[in-house]
Amino acid sequence: MATAARLGILVIHNDPVPETEIWRMAPDDVSIHTARFECPRPADTEYVGSPAGALAHAPDVVRGLDQLGRLGAHSIALCFGSSSFFGGPAFDTEFIETAGAHSHGVRVYTAATAITAALQASGIRRPLLVMPPWFTEPTFRATEAYLGEVGIEETRLVQFQLGPEWDGTARYNAFDEGAHWTIDPTEVHQQVVKAFHDPDTPRPDSVLVPGSGFPSRGAVVPLEQELGVPVITSNQAVLWYGLQLTAPESAPHPGSAGSLFGRRFT
Repeated sequence: MATAARLGILVIHNDPVPETEIWRMAPDDVSIHTARFECPRPADTEYVGSPAGALAHAPDVVRGLDQLGRLGAHSIALCFGSSSFFGGPAFDTEFIETAGAHSHGVRVYTAATAITAALQASGIRRPLLVMPPWFTEPTFRATEAYLGEVGIEETRLVQFQLGPEWDGTARYNAFDEGAHWTIDPTEVHQQVVKAFHDPDTPRPDSVLVPGSGFPSRGAVVPLEQELGVPVITSNQAVLWYGLQLTAPESAPHPGSAGSLFGRRFT
């Protein structure tokens, strides 16, 4: 079968989740091509952002952009939402413009750009924000601030909780120590449903999972069926946005990957 769309993604060096989830959601006539770059988070520290220009000019990012462009990708996504959250929408603008100089004319976008478009297409204003277990308070505040800048009126935040075996691990080190391999979509579903139905807080109009490295694909459709609201994840939005740019007719069926794939840009 001829390939209708070739989507490139830039992923940090030790994150297997975006390509795994996007491959599984993508239709048969769509191919996903990955380039990796060294995560700019120093070891054993909290990540608090990167200058857009510095990240776009990092040697391994430049190499990835060059290779994906020469490979023939139709679009290239930066699957590293935290950098956008700390830098705000201005980060996205600068990174996209700067990275475009290395991509051989292939359009570049960020996960946060895709999330923003998905929220707007879905008419979302008050999401339940489900944060990965390795995010910390600075990332919480940065994400909420970013969403406020792109028109989200209100968020309610909940963090996915790992099992007690992770209690001795600094939260910001949990990903590097392999916590992403242990997350079960059934547990994601259960924790989100419980938080969504909290009787002491206003009812959200949706669920948003902004972490590219947080395995949540398997929970999307069950959550939408049970809660009756849109569920947006970072990796889902990256695939949706890339297909909107290149091959909207190739989108997966909404019933298999979420209601987002029944929507178009607004």
